Formats: sequence, C-alpha cells, structure tokens
Amino acid sequence: MNRRNFIANAGSGTAAVAAASALAAPAIAQSMPEVKWRITSSFPKSLDTLYGGLELFAKLVGEMSDGKFQIRTFAAGEIVPGLQVADAVQNGTVEAGQTAAYYYFGKDPCFVFETGLPFSMNQRQYMAWLRHGGGTELINEFYKSYDIVSFSFGGTGAQMGGWFRKEVNTVEDLKGLKFRVGGFTGLILQKLGVVPQQIAGGDIYPALEKGTIDACEWVGPYDDEKFGFHKVAKYYYYPGWWEGATWASLFINAKQWEALPKPYKAMVEAASGMICNWMVSKYDAVNPAALRRLVAGGTQLKAFSRPMLEACFDASYQLYDELSAKNANFKKMFESLKEFRTEQNLWFRVAENSFDNFNFAMSARGR
Repeated sequence: MNRRNFIANAGSGTAAVAAASALAAPAIAQSMPEVKWRITSSFPKSLDTLYGGLELFAKLVGEMSDGKFQIRTFAAGEIVPGLQVADAVQNGTVEAGQTAAYYYFGKDPCFVFETGLPFSMNQRQYMAWLRHGGGTELINEFYKSYDIVSFSFGGTGAQMGGWFRKEVNTVEDLKGLKFRVGGFTGLILQKLGVVPQQIAGGDIYPALEKGTIDACEWVGPYDDEKFGFHKVAKYYYYPGWWEGATWASLFINAKQWEALPKPYKAMVEAASGMICNWMVSKYDAVNPAALRRLVAGGTQLKAFSRPMLEACFDASYQLYDELSAKNANFKKMFESLKEFRTEQNLWFRVAENSFDNFNFAMSARGR
C-alpha cells in the first residue's frame, strides 16, 4: 500500500499522522534513539484484516520514524497463546500486544468496556464514548493496576450471531447449548442455560467439526468464511447482539510506554487511530460479498427471534446491575456508558436511523 495515498485517504487521524510525518527524516535519524518492540497478537496471520491491521501499524510507525522505531509483529502462538496476550504485556515478556480486552473478563469484568458492552451502542456511538465521552480515560485508569496503557486498535462493526449446527428458534433451544462465544458474553448466556466456551480463534473450527461445541461465533462473513465454519454448520444467525460494536485493543506495557520519546508516543497514537479507521471500513467493504458467497454455497441465514433478543437483553442488564452492586469500577464505567447511550440513541433515532431505514427500503426496491 502506498503510504502517501493511505495517509491522504484515511479520514480522522490524518492531521496527527501528518504532524508526526512532518518530523523530517534526517532530524529523526540524527536525534532520536533506535527502539525495537515486539508486539504479540491474539489473532492468526490468516486474518488479513485483524492481524493485517497490526502489520500495517508496524509499517506506518517504521516509516514515520525513518526506521528508528522498529516493531516486529507475532501472530497468536508464536510467542504466547492468543489468550495470554495481556499477561505477556503486563509481565514485560513483550512490549505490547494486539488483543480483544474482553478475553480477560475472568480477571475483572471491567475488561469488557474497551471491546464493547453487549446491547449498548453501535460502532460509531461507542467510539464517540471512548474518544469524547470519557470512556478511554476511565478504561486506562482501570488498567493502571495491570501496568497496561491501551489504545483502541481497529474494530469490526456489528458482528454476526454465529454458526449453529441446528436451528435455535426459542429461548428453550439455548439450554445446554455448548457455544463458543467471546469472553464476557458467556456470563449473560449462562443465565439462559447456555454452556459458554472460550476458545482462541485458530482452535474454533476443529472444535466445531468434532462436535466438541454445538455453535460458535467469530466476527462476520469475511473472516468466518476464511475459517470455513460454513463447512461444518449451516445455520448462520444474526445479529451478534453481544458485539454491536467491537473494538480491538493495543495493550502496551506501562513502563515501556513511559520510556518512549514523545515523538514516538505521538506516532503510536496517530497510527492506532489510522488502524481504527482502516479496519472498520475494510470490514464494511468486504463483508457483503462474503455473505453473498456463503448464502450461494448453501448457508441458511437466520435471524434471532424478537423474544430471544428480549430475553438476552433482560439477562444482560440484570448482570450489569449485579456487577455494579459489587464492583465500583464496573459501576462507574457502566453509568458513564449508559448515560451516553441514552443521548446517542435519541440522536440516532432522529437522523441516522430515519435516513438508513428509508435508504434500505429504496435499495430493496432496486432503486
């Protein structure tokens, strides 16, 4: 990818990147130290958007620093397993890691907030909370006890509800279902009788193929097609209510972050913002064609019923109230997000949703 064209077309964050790039290469080469980082990922190399975003980040930082800030990227399992990225960053095994924060809800349920709270907001609304509603500040205050500094690091948009070996038409159909589902959402689904399984991305297909699990969810059509889930489960459900917005994270060891020269910190922040824009738009661009291919190949597209969604919504907010009652940090973050959600939904109902629904109707008529 041409760096100059990428920066010119990336949208928000361009000014920050331009400012970082304005540091003349000769000046950097003469005055800045050489820094070498290793970043481990929770994702396999086959995911050219998730893991590809990490590779692009390393390339951008390298170019902005004229090769002085060198970042080597490692896929899941090359240094540590995909679900051990937070530990590797915290204990200094690596300088940084690309992951989904909610994988670590077992340490504390507050880890869910950077990835996205189920049944809260869509991708744009959630980013508004993170960047302008105090979300990032609350999250990084929480991360201090883990010696981690984090930046939002790309997202997927609303995800699909997953692949099922058999139809699930009612809440009763969920009881006893062995479902690979991301982290925190398992706490909600347990209330409805689901047996949640947390399995790293590269290990999901064999578990579904062997019948170790009955269903799985990952991201959406583009990545799910790469994993081949449609070969062993034919029912593809939507929406993934637990990930109406999903943000990945760039975890950085706090000591390593503090040791970085200010220009390098600016590069990391600017390049992270670029990846947020690049990744969301990439998924929006490639998911439609992938969904068409899957359906043409025999995948049966199914919507979760309204009663199922309402039951899941009620179970979600029941859990949030329970966690708020015993976890002060969770309560603080949840109240901030919930208040912001109310205002966002009011606005989106007036303008965004009205426009979208009309436009969808016209498109359905072939207009």
